[in-house]
Amino acid sequence: MDSKYLLKQEELNAADSEPDNPERRSFFTGAAVAGGVAVAGTLLAQAAHAQTTPVAAPALSDKPWWPHPKWGKDDQAGGSNWITPAKVLDAAKWIKDGKIYRIGQIYDAAMPKFGERQFVLRIPGTPTGGPFGNNRLIYHDEFLATEIGQTGTQFDGLGHIGIQMGKDGDMTEMRYYNGHTELEIGGAYGLKKLGIEHIKPLFTRGHLFDVEAVKGKMMEAGDEIKVADLRAAMQKQGMNEADVKEGDAVFFQTGWSKLWSKNNDKYNSGEPGIGLEVAKWCIDKGVCLTGADTWATEVVPNPDKNLVFVVHGEMQTKHGILNHENMNFDALIADKKYQFVYVFSPAPIRGATGSNGGPIAIT
Repeated sequence: MDSKYLLKQEELNAADSEPDNPERRSFFTGAAVAGGVAVAGTLLAQAAHAQTTPVAAPALSDKPWWPHPKWGKDDQAGGSNWITPAKVLDAAKWIKDGKIYRIGQIYDAAMPKFGERQFVLRIPGTPTGGPFGNNRLIYHDEFLATEIGQTGTQFDGLGHIGIQMGKDGDMTEMRYYNGHTELEIGGAYGLKKLGIEHIKPLFTRGHLFDVEAVKGKMMEAGDEIKVADLRAAMQKQGMNEADVKEGDAVFFQTGWSKLWSKNNDKYNSGEPGIGLEVAKWCIDKGVCLTGADTWATEVVPNPDKNLVFVVHGEMQTKHGILNHENMNFDALIADKKYQFVYVFSPAPIRGATGSNGGPIAIT
């Protein structure tokens, strides 16, 4: 998830207890200007309300989600465990014409980002080095400064999202996938557990649900995709619900990507997406990954104003289901290719919370 609206707990506490604090005012003002003006401010306030209101967090299951019932207490790979040799061979049977599609966005400084996040690429020198040798060789390098796992087309690792189970500030009860605590995984120089390097390369069957086509128009922020929408998309696309097997990946087209680098304020202001109903459907199906043409895959703001990114908590934190965001399915949809092989290998950066990269679909 692009965690643009997740605030650090200390910032929330300060916001709640010191309403006139200048730092609080500047934080909210800066976020609003960079991420969608008044709408972003509304979402930030919603996040603060949801995290400071003393209500029980709704969940599909209130029981502790650890240890993982299939992969055990020490697992750090989550849904990527489904990608076995047998799964790869089964998925490969879906390749019929050998066509490869890029399903990620192009990375550049103009893409939607939030707040103080940056994507800055520089070429040191023109050229960077040389000439060398009698052959007079010259070369270019690049220097890239960015949040490597949380800008552009981004793949969330399992150390990205957790749930506060106990008192505020108690790191022994801030729980992540497989019950790992903040005390266990947190580190200033990379996560000590659940880093992106533990996620195995993905090669599996992918299913794309063109909900935008079902609706007849681009969906809007706060519009929730329901299971009925998935079934309508499958009927329209000639797919069967039984096609979705354990370890498959499912993707959702909302039309939100039409705003990419064209109306970044609106893109950042919220989004259409799935809610808890579709999350339960995905969990019951045993999918390894979800993805969408939006920055969080799930509906923002949530219809329940007390909830912020609850789908992330249910799917990633509790079930190890991975998530790929800010995708681009335009070419697949133009060719009416709704089922394909999804291929992605996260950059193995030790301790990272996520990964950028170039996901592909093969038909």
